[in-house]
Amino acid sequence: MNNDVSTLAEWIASSPSTVFFGGAGVSTESGIPDFRGANGFYFQEREIPLETVLSIDFFERHPQAYWEWFHEIYRPVEPNGAHKALASLEAAGRMDAVVTQNIDGLHQRAGSRAVWELHGNWERLVCTGCGMVVPLGEAVAVDGDPVPACPSCASQMRPDIVMYGESLDQGVIEAAVSAIARASTLIVAGTSLVVHPAAGLINYFSGDHLVLMNATPTSADAHADLIVRDPVARTFDQVMAELREKGAI
Repeated sequence: MNNDVSTLAEWIASSPSTVFFGGAGVSTESGIPDFRGANGFYFQEREIPLETVLSIDFFERHPQAYWEWFHEIYRPVEPNGAHKALASLEAAGRMDAVVTQNIDGLHQRAGSRAVWELHGNWERLVCTGCGMVVPLGEAVAVDGDPVPACPSCASQMRPDIVMYGESLDQGVIEAAVSAIARASTLIVAGTSLVVHPAAGLINYFSGDHLVLMNATPTSADAHADLIVRDPVARTFDQVMAELREKGAI
């Protein structure tokens, strides 16, 4: 077991409050490309820039084109070792909350309950007319139209995510800030920390141990107590093995 894994396992075992803050790199080992990595969504060639497609203005003007893009990139995937480890840590009383920039819903599918989704969840749809929220799998297709219809009022549905041009949910922000501010150990994983305002939330941390787990350097590296460059899921597999060996979970 390497020293980084042993150190992280010891901090999790002894910390009165541990919080996890994650980005796209947490889900890459589930088969979802990250956002700004070398092969990420952000740098893929496309006729319309990604930030345009993901804007509320584009959705309102071109809902069919938006949903055609959504169906092209959406794929059901399974939680990986990192998601499962975080859920197990929560169940063991070793993880207070997960704050995520991801919209894939994999933390909840793995079993985590205290999850604050900064950018929403693409597994949920919300009606643009009556506000009804339904799971993606219950979307109603009408005569081959790629735009799903509300099962209640037949208005257009949209993914329950924060698009470019929209503000983050203030209630979610406040809950995430509260969790981070209370934490004695903050694990920041799979994020380049360049997407704001979400990335700025780690500035509310004033605890004992800041852990950064990312393949490439971030703007917060100088403030970290521990930096891990290995894949997130593989690292958590090793951490969990050490915690079990210690009898900490």
